[in-house]
Amino acid sequence: MSMKNKWLFNIAMILLSLVTVSFLDWRSIKRFFPAFLFVFLINCIDVPIGKKRRWWFFYNKPHSFFYNEFPFLIGPMLAVALWTLKWTYGNFKKFIMLNALFQLIFTLLAKSLFEKIKLFKLVRLNASQFFLYFFYKAFFLYGFQYVYENKKRLFN
Repeated sequence: MSMKNKWLFNIAMILLSLVTVSFLDWRSIKRFFPAFLFVFLINCIDVPIGKKRRWWFFYNKPHSFFYNEFPFLIGPMLAVALWTLKWTYGNFKKFIMLNALFQLIFTLLAKSLFEKIKLFKLVRLNASQFFLYFFYKAFFLYGFQYVYENKKRLFN
C-alpha cells in the first residue's frame, strides 16, 4: 500500500469509527471513556512488546506507533469498546460474547484483507493468538468499568 493510500486508510478508519461513536449519547461516552483509556494504556505497553518480538509487521515506513497502531486504537478499538459497554454493561456474559464476536471479525479481517492489501502481516502470531492478544483486554475493560462505577457510587 502506498504512503498516500495508507494515510487515507488511517484517516478513513478513524473518521468512520468516530462517526459511529457520534451516535452514542454524551452521557454514555462520558461514562465509559475512562475504561477505554485504561485499556488504551495497556495497549501502549503491549505494542512495543509486540514490535520487539515481531508478532506483526507493518509494510510501510515509518514504523512508528502513531503511524501504524495508533489509528487502530483510536478508531475501531474506541468504537468497539464504547458500543459494547453501552449495549451490554451489566450482563458480563453478553459483553464477553459480543466482544469476542467483534474481535473475531477483526482478527479474520486482519489476517486476510490487511495482508492482501499489504498493510500489515502477522509474523510470529497465528490468527488464534492474535485474537487472544485483543480479547484478553475485554476483561480489563469490563473490570475497570465495574470498579470505576462502584467507587463512584461509593463516594456519591
